[in-house]
Amino acid sequence: MAFIAGQVDLAWPYSIGFPVLNDVKAQAPTAICEATAINGARNVLINATVPPFDNKLLRRAIALSLDRQAFIDILGNGHGDIGAALLPPPEGVWGMPPDLLKTLPGYGPDLAANRAEARKIMEGLGYGPDKHLVTKISTRNLAAFKDPAVIVGDQLKEIYIDGDLDIVDTPNWYPKVARKDYTIGVAVSENGLDDPDQQFYENYVCGADRNYTGYCNPEVDALIDQQSAETDIEKRKHLVWDIERRLVEDGARPAIYHPRSNTCWYPQVKGLNVVVNSIYNGWRMEDVWLDR
Repeated sequence: MAFIAGQVDLAWPYSIGFPVLNDVKAQAPTAICEATAINGARNVLINATVPPFDNKLLRRAIALSLDRQAFIDILGNGHGDIGAALLPPPEGVWGMPPDLLKTLPGYGPDLAANRAEARKIMEGLGYGPDKHLVTKISTRNLAAFKDPAVIVGDQLKEIYIDGDLDIVDTPNWYPKVARKDYTIGVAVSENGLDDPDQQFYENYVCGADRNYTGYCNPEVDALIDQQSAETDIEKRKHLVWDIERRLVEDGARPAIYHPRSNTCWYPQVKGLNVVVNSIYNGWRMEDVWLDR
């Protein structure tokens, strides 16, 4: 509202989602708005340290249930990208190419087939139309977390999982997930940059501080070390893609989608360069100046 009223020159970067963009442009017609990737994927957290979620087949069923395009359509008015752990191309340097991504479990275009496979897994685990898995879906009390969590809860009903929404205030959210006091959650990946080391060592290796799910696979850890030491970029990419595949197959931390959002400013702001692979690394603004 302050931006629309002209009280500030630049809206908070990446803060204007597509559902409100038209209102901003209508009320501030001189504003310049640029949509970019933000490298902050929405993820399903599945606590791999507690039954029955310690079973990777159950985690895979959850991943298979996701209709990722629905999240993009509902929350981003059609703007967003489907990817695995790493930021997808074209902005992402290391993310899987689309053709390869479609070969991962749950990423194929046939949603009905994906969910049929998920229900078959759930039935093999003893669940079905007459026996649902009842749990909670925990998430932080912010729209970026809550909105996808509501959709996750609705989609999980397709595979016999009933999840009540558990809204957690920010001061309690990070301690809660750090001590793994949840079963299913929805979170934002908050990545500092587009780099496999940052993503894998921070979120997926055994015992990492931000490995909120408790996922641990020593074979994957060895591959993460291998890709980190690889100096040939193309060889490293293929190692990274192999790791992404294994993470998806294990249901380590299913990526829902990679959103895009808008940064808006008025014409008097000059020299602004909106970063496309991190919401954190463009704050120095050493080339920005005001023409007034």
